[in-house]
Amino acid sequence: MSTPDGWGGRIDLPDVPATRRWHQCVQALQPGSPPGVAVLGFACDEGVRRNHGRVGAAEGPLALRRMLSNLPKLDEAPLYDAGTIACTDGDLEGAQARYAEVMAGLLDAGHLPVGLGGGHEIAYASYLGLAKHLGTRRPRVAIVNIDAHFDLRRQDQGSSGTPFLQAIEHARANGLPMDYLVYGISASANTRVLFDTADALGVHYVRDDALGLLDLPQRLAELKAKLAGVDAVYLTIDIDGLPHAMAPGVSAPAARGVPMEVVEPLLDTVATTGKLKLLDVAELAPPLDRDQATARVAARLIHRVTAAAWQARGG
Repeated sequence: MSTPDGWGGRIDLPDVPATRRWHQCVQALQPGSPPGVAVLGFACDEGVRRNHGRVGAAEGPLALRRMLSNLPKLDEAPLYDAGTIACTDGDLEGAQARYAEVMAGLLDAGHLPVGLGGGHEIAYASYLGLAKHLGTRRPRVAIVNIDAHFDLRRQDQGSSGTPFLQAIEHARANGLPMDYLVYGISASANTRVLFDTADALGVHYVRDDALGLLDLPQRLAELKAKLAGVDAVYLTIDIDGLPHAMAPGVSAPAARGVPMEVVEPLLDTVATTGKLKLLDVAELAPPLDRDQATARVAARLIHRVTAAAWQARGG
């Protein structure tokens, strides 16, 4: 049975560390808690609404906690729940600022934060948290995005379609060197101006039709080379970058998408660098999900990345 915050599930006997699942290990985050994996929810539909998409992502954090609950605990990393920042009044910018403040605190304390979206407007909030954590330091940062969309729209208000343009412009205005890498771009889901914007900004992108299994060795080598020259990585997974059959519960389902057998090695490459500072998952919309399939996929990816990243930290 789940608790109101979503945690709960099966308990295997004997109740020893080797049989435990996430719901048995997660703790409420306290000041001074030893570094660990810390989930932070962003319950927000406002960015999707502003971007004229199908809403429902505000229910994502609860659904993800429920799906993470029964996954096995495979390492010694402490697990924490840092709560949820909700946008209930249409003030997206205020919610992003509150989320960024908490995110920066998690990074300052040495945790590996995992953002549970929410629409992809979570990405600008996550970036702001990282930038706040870095302060006056100027390491080279890479944002790696698994996504069918560039999310480089120029609009009067921030939305789920604008976060990476906002992040790039903020980084440039503040002298923070940053690379933006996107895997899974769909030619049928981005207008010509978005491709032109990406080219003008020097974005490294790979289309979904260039991410087959035969392409994978080359793509992994390229990604490793790109990440070798950076100091810190922020990984963001828009779950609509996966095939519709695998991820139906999203605002904008993919006609093609990138399959798991390609996505997972890409994520492994990021996680094993030892440079991953934070990750988030966006665009899970439980009201649109079928048999909780999308939530299950998203939880699996979080489970995989956190385990690999913690091991790469020497945990």
